[in-house]
Amino acid sequence: MPGSCQDSILTVTCPEASRIAILSDTHGRLDPRIAGIVASCDCAVHAGDIGSAAVLAALRPRMKTVVAVLGNNDIAGKLAADDWALLRELPLEAGLELKGGLLVVVHGHQAAPASHRHAWLRNRYPLGRAIVYGHSHRLVCDQAQAPWVLNPGSAGLTRTFGGPSCQVLATGSGRWSIETVRFPPPATAAPRSKSAGR
Repeated sequence: MPGSCQDSILTVTCPEASRIAILSDTHGRLDPRIAGIVASCDCAVHAGDIGSAAVLAALRPRMKTVVAVLGNNDIAGKLAADDWALLRELPLEAGLELKGGLLVVVHGHQAAPASHRHAWLRNRYPLGRAIVYGHSHRLVCDQAQAPWVLNPGSAGLTRTFGGPSCQVLATGSGRWSIETVRFPPPATAAPRSKSAGR
């Protein structure tokens, strides 16, 4: 039955949060400019391929709520033993219950082929207001239909396709809007921002 998996995903409730930092694919290196954006938000979500426990420790949103999932590279053979000991308890899918709806977080590598990924995610998580995934390292904001499908791109140094990026979800008054932020690869210029709402 479509959506039945949503009943079993680990969900954190945070209705008072109004700014959520969305990031993914750090592969052990978090861009410090993105850490600064996280610090300006209430909560943060990481959509996998974390790469080290130090990345999660560096995420310091105001309400200290961080929801993270494992990516296809977050496995014993690819992580240092100490990192694996700390990260292995993370789920493969999670949710953040916010004012106005559920934000679903997955890595997205299970949703293949890439050409059908958004349809697969929408079919699997129809009760989400938005679905966050990573894996492709490609910055995406698909608001063509509900639920939204969001990919923050890479918040690290690996395959950034134009520079480290993230998204910020605003949930004021139940109306959601998403801002995308991409920093230039060498850190000197100001970020480019673009906002969209629903």
